[in-house]
Amino acid sequence: MFRHFLAAAILPLFVATPIIAAELPKEGLVEAGAINYGVAATFAPFEFQKDGQLTGFDIDFIAALAKKLGAEAKASNMEFKGLIPALSGGRIDIINSAMYINPQRSEQVDFVPYMKIGNQVIVQKGNPSKITGRDDSLCGKTISVTLGGIQESQARADDKRCTDKGLDGIKVLTMPTAQDSALTLRQGRADATFDSTPGAVVLLDALPDVYETVGEEFESDTNIGLATRKGDTAIQESLKAALAEIVADGTYKSLIEKWKLPATVSIFN
Repeated sequence: MFRHFLAAAILPLFVATPIIAAELPKEGLVEAGAINYGVAATFAPFEFQKDGQLTGFDIDFIAALAKKLGAEAKASNMEFKGLIPALSGGRIDIINSAMYINPQRSEQVDFVPYMKIGNQVIVQKGNPSKITGRDDSLCGKTISVTLGGIQESQARADDKRCTDKGLDGIKVLTMPTAQDSALTLRQGRADATFDSTPGAVVLLDALPDVYETVGEEFESDTNIGLATRKGDTAIQESLKAALAEIVADGTYKSLIEKWKLPATVSIFN
């Protein structure tokens, strides 16, 4: 499903070649001197709310990029499904929301990749539905996923795989947020949910007696990136230059460590 990821081939060049001083585009922004970004703050540890404030890796990440650009980072928190329409409609400058890069999205927006992550199947503690991973044990079961997220695409692909094999299909239960998906699983309305490996770590750390993971990590080369409008080369170059600077000065690595992400998420090794 994920065939065209450019991060491994392209972005390491940012650290291998001389760094161009990052600066904000002179025009084309929603607001001069600021980066207005869209985020769906429901995907810990990347973006979530704590005590009414946005927090997470991506929030610190965009703040570091904005500092290099001499800009103010301004967030618009919205549902995930509204992010690309908001970007295309000119209401925000970029999407900064751990957006998974896939061919369908790449037809609508351009990306600046900055990380790679995997995914896991999460079930209730004790695994009452006897699911063994992302395999045929999911056939005939209900999977809760975030509406419009990559996990929905994964679950629907699994549903097709099951029915193509003559097995019972999967009921894909879409929820507004990852937290809602996890709650649905906890309530027994779903048999499993899909989440990123970092997200699963956060969930199991918070509620070890409620959830567990089953099976192997899957699609572990999934890249995530900042999204920009198609053809907006000015903001692309600004973001790439700022990203190169925070990689070079160690900020990127320190943020990975701060948010307890595995070192393997880096695409700059």
